[in-house]
Amino acid sequence: MAGKAVPATRSLWVGYGLAATGAFLFSTKSIFIKLAYAEGVDPETLLALRMVMSLPFYLVIGLLGVRSDPVRSRHVLGDRRAVASAVLIGLLGYWFSSYADFKGLLYISAGFERLILFTYPLFVVLLGAMFFGQRVRVRALMAFGISYCGLAVIFVQDFAEIGTAALVGVAWVMVAAVAYALYQLLAHRMIAGMGARLFTCIAMSAACVAAILQYLLLHPIEPVSERVLWLGLLLAIAATVLPSFFMNAALSRISAQANATIATISPVATLALAVLVLGDSLTVIDVAGSTLVLAGIGFFTLMSRSRA
Repeated sequence: MAGKAVPATRSLWVGYGLAATGAFLFSTKSIFIKLAYAEGVDPETLLALRMVMSLPFYLVIGLLGVRSDPVRSRHVLGDRRAVASAVLIGLLGYWFSSYADFKGLLYISAGFERLILFTYPLFVVLLGAMFFGQRVRVRALMAFGISYCGLAVIFVQDFAEIGTAALVGVAWVMVAAVAYALYQLLAHRMIAGMGARLFTCIAMSAACVAAILQYLLLHPIEPVSERVLWLGLLLAIAATVLPSFFMNAALSRISAQANATIATISPVATLALAVLVLGDSLTVIDVAGSTLVLAGIGFFTLMSRSRA
């Protein structure tokens, strides 16, 4: 039994490392988006650009995965219901959630957006109880309360500065957080059957196609600057392709709740990058609100680990 415990423990730590790396890379997304918005690009164009540059990576990696394990891949791809489920989950978690997040960043700061988005671990708990029969514990609700007190503190400051635009931005990002929490719960089950690499390629390819079609159907084709192209490439590789594989590989080793809670390093990284790269100011209210948000999520993390 001792021989089995060591690999299991090692796999957990690998999962934690993958989740943390993915979370850090995802934290750069808001920074790249804000830099692109400063160039005058709109959310639909930027999202399509991100996905156009991401799609070839997912297609090539998916093809290599099929060739490396053709028997299992044929079995998985032959299950039309599983493939359709992966497509729908990808549309939810990487197209709809991303679009809502991009829209929110038009109105609120990168740091505030990341704090809202990364309350999704708490939505994982609530949605898990509502749709997947998981128990909601009182301490999880306490963590929710602490985090949202922090968000309220920052929101009051932003509302005083930019008015109802803050409310619009918060609403969009909140929708993105709920959608991503539901994605986490659904993806964890699918990855167990399909494998992380194949699931990621199917889900992300579907999201890429959806974003491209959205742009082509609803938006006039317009040229963008060279700087926007480079920012789109960084969004595609550093903030989309790499972290999506890291996060889904983590989901194959650790639970959705563990993956979600480890990802709370992302708001801290985004706040630091926003100050260093974007020149955002960091007020006492920002620090106080962020501390409450992270304290709530941290409390939830410790609670989850103590019961693991």
